[in-house]
Amino acid sequence: MNLNRAMIIGNLTRDPELRTTTTGQNVCNFSIATSSQWNDAQGQKQERVEYHNIVAWGRLAEICGQYLAKGRKVYLEGRLQTREWEAQDGSKKSRTEIVAENMIMLSSPPAGGAGATNESAPAVKQTANPVVASSEPVIDQGTGEEEIRIEDIPF
Repeated sequence: MNLNRAMIIGNLTRDPELRTTTTGQNVCNFSIATSSQWNDAQGQKQERVEYHNIVAWGRLAEICGQYLAKGRKVYLEGRLQTREWEAQDGSKKSRTEIVAENMIMLSSPPAGGAGATNESAPAVKQTANPVVASSEPVIDQGTGEEEIRIEDIPF
């Protein structure tokens, strides 16, 4: 059995960059900072910040590009993936990223900034609770009604 799962809560370090591939697929790149705190042997508070590169594809990429902005706090769930390529100077490069599968916005949109529209994206459930986006559809496109999934039933 294998498991490749990443779950993080942190703040965006830059605005998302939404692009379209040559095949017409949407892709969104951004990074999230997480931090951990502890007391060292002398009782001094220490902090370490980690930066995570995030890639979202398809409809989730559109939602991230539309609703996220630098400084927003998000919960992100996905899988780790490392890509390798050869740079122009011939050196080999690699980058480990989290390929996003689910995202929950935990902070309010900035006033006048990204995500400050009244439009609601079809795959986003806008309520008093945090906004949830997933690579799985949550709205039935035919009727516009929410689709009930087995995972959502509490019993």
